[in-house]
Amino acid sequence: MSKAPIPLGISARHLHVSKEDLAILYGEGHELHCFKPVGQPGQFAAEEFVDLVTEKSEFKKVRIIGPIRKETQVEVSLSDAMKMGLKAPVRDSGDVAGTPGIKIVGPKGTVELKQGVIVAKRHVHMTPADAVAYGVKEKDLVQVKVGGDDRCLIFDKVLVRVGDNMALEMHIDTDEANAAMAKNNEVVDIIK
Repeated sequence: MSKAPIPLGISARHLHVSKEDLAILYGEGHELHCFKPVGQPGQFAAEEFVDLVTEKSEFKKVRIIGPIRKETQVEVSLSDAMKMGLKAPVRDSGDVAGTPGIKIVGPKGTVELKQGVIVAKRHVHMTPADAVAYGVKEKDLVQVKVGGDDRCLIFDKVLVRVGDNMALEMHIDTDEANAAMAKNNEVVDIIK
């Protein structure tokens, strides 16, 4: 079986919201509106924005990624976390136990998130067929070559995520992308 090329997706700071928190931020009954689809099936950059606030700093107009989730989660880069005075751990999406909280301000209300701020662990999404082609399985850690000739990097401990509802794509944050001079949709290679 031939291997499909792996496109790169670079994630800027964003958040996923629960139905309950969306109702506080945007009003009861509000639904997210798709601004544009993102790389994973069924997910989209929403038209809705919020502000993220800590005692030290704030980020205005942070985009919500839809659809709604069971639990609200904020994803930032390490640089963002430092600017905001947060010790956000590197975690897999959804693993928010014991993480810092943050104030989220929407047009209709404010959510004082008790926990949920993470730096997303770099990862590669793939279908079961892609996993067979690449010789990997769910939760494997691989090395991936990213970036152009001048600042190419080998990223170690890249988490493999396999599922029927996934599309082949590697995700890194803006800090990692800048270090490798990488661009959205460029092709990356699993090398180990």
